[in-house]
Amino acid sequence: MTQDTNSAKATQTVKIIPLGGLHEIGKNTCIFEYDDEVILLDAGLAFPTDGMHGVNIVLPDTTYLKENRHKIKGMIVTHGHEDHIGGIPYHLKQFDIPVIYGPRLAMALLQGKLEEAGVAKQTELRTVLPRDIVRIGTHFFAEFIRNTHSIADSFTVAIHTPVGVIIHTGDFKIDHTPVDGEKFDFQRLAEHGEKGVLCLVSDSTNSEVPGQTPSEMSVYPNLDRIFGQATGRIMLTTFASSVHRINIVLELAKKHNRIVSVLGKSMLNVIAHARNLGYIKCEDNLLQPWQVARNLPDEQVLILTTGSQGEPLAAMTRIANQEHPHIKIRKGDTVIFSANPIPGNTIAVVNTIDKLMIQGANVVYGRERGIHVSGHACQEDQKLMLALTRPKFFLPVHGEHRMLVKHSETAQNMGVPAENMVIVDNGDVVELSEDSIAIAGKVPSGLQLVDSAGVVHDNVLKERQQLAEDGVVTIAAAVDWDGKLAARPEVHLRGVVTAVEQSLLQKLVQQTIENLLSDRWREFARNFDTEEVEVDWTGLQAQLEQAIARLLRRELQSRPLLVFLLQTPELPPSKVTGRRRRVTARVAS
Repeated sequence: MTQDTNSAKATQTVKIIPLGGLHEIGKNTCIFEYDDEVILLDAGLAFPTDGMHGVNIVLPDTTYLKENRHKIKGMIVTHGHEDHIGGIPYHLKQFDIPVIYGPRLAMALLQGKLEEAGVAKQTELRTVLPRDIVRIGTHFFAEFIRNTHSIADSFTVAIHTPVGVIIHTGDFKIDHTPVDGEKFDFQRLAEHGEKGVLCLVSDSTNSEVPGQTPSEMSVYPNLDRIFGQATGRIMLTTFASSVHRINIVLELAKKHNRIVSVLGKSMLNVIAHARNLGYIKCEDNLLQPWQVARNLPDEQVLILTTGSQGEPLAAMTRIANQEHPHIKIRKGDTVIFSANPIPGNTIAVVNTIDKLMIQGANVVYGRERGIHVSGHACQEDQKLMLALTRPKFFLPVHGEHRMLVKHSETAQNMGVPAENMVIVDNGDVVELSEDSIAIAGKVPSGLQLVDSAGVVHDNVLKERQQLAEDGVVTIAAAVDWDGKLAARPEVHLRGVVTAVEQSLLQKLVQQTIENLLSDRWREFARNFDTEEVEVDWTGLQAQLEQAIARLLRRELQSRPLLVFLLQTPELPPSKVTGRRRRVTARVAS
């Protein structure tokens, strides 16, 4: 190899650019870029916080992808959770992705999402099996390695690049007794570790938790005991995507001679696809519609439903709120929350549990009951991943900042030098070569908020927050050609708490408008000659809004949203005024 070739190889770098999943939980999205080619790994969503009024989902800022759409060669999907595939239908409305590779269950779920969004023709979905290797573009090869997680059909991915092999764990846990019998492919990981892994990009969600994550099967005896003690109906809620948990519930239902009625669109969708692909196995007569189940004795009924996170429209939440059209809580019902609240959902879940208990249900919940286990690796599992892959460089992802820091400490304890790892934020550009890893810049990052009508821009969200916190004040005022109020201003308050009477506030608003018109009318009405007057109504409205906003802040001690309507006069006939009038900018009434 010549010196020039050696020099060129030394300068080769792969860029790793996370757009989501860093310093947060959710919307996991990562870019891998080499030369003029870009591939994506996952494209998830997150759910809104309490302050995001009216927002349905949260996506990462995809400005960089839109600007580089001509470079996109394809996408890798690791598994079918919403925080990994939920953003894809929205992204396909903004840029094309030529091909998406992923496991069978994830592709089945994604196909439905794309068809519902009307973008199924914007890409090609291709399913992969364990140890399949696919070529994406010229420079990338993706190898799919079976892992274990809380959803069936989940993969770790070895990405072969001109610089070296990068292993992205995806979400994972070490489960030695998986419900579906699909064991983690440790052998293939070890083979890569023996040959040499340039960089490990690894899930950090449980990096603060010592020990090992329990097997999914550990919930079986605890649920079995609860089922055996229940004398009335059982209602169980869990994540719709928890295929392994659903399998356990169905097996226990059969054991305890209960039929299962499923409520919730997402739960029905996942079960249908999982049964079709063989990930859920049960007899057809075990699953029955509610119309059949409601006629059976209570001790023979199990209702499997969505709502484990207190989602407002989910079936369990509607039952708790006594809003469900068919199901009401009865004394003797046992309600099982087989899921822990996601950060930010705790209050909603607790409120739901309270309402169910008030109505007489026996509610079973909490970590100490052993009816839920995490799908993410704890510290000892993370150590095993590091020991098998033996990476030269390390990049912790999927977690809040403290989780990333703790994961990096674990990696250091496993022998990865501190200088061989970086802790990054969304949008950071990580340049990886054979000899170095470093943050080399930043691309646009942040949030894209979406409601039922489309993207919610920052100014709209601020107005919604202002409405929620301080209410709205609507003021309408009419000004004539002489710079006088044509009528008394109308003032309306909505959601405003004030000690000032509305009649007094109306007088103060009128006085403020009259004072500004008296002092500054000549700034807005200019005489250019004896035949023409020009009035800057837009400028006048802006000044009046500022003056009224200051008045409201002073009198109300708050900052309500101000909607100010300025009604302007029509052009007066010349026979009345004796001269022509015109307006440069009029504000419609």
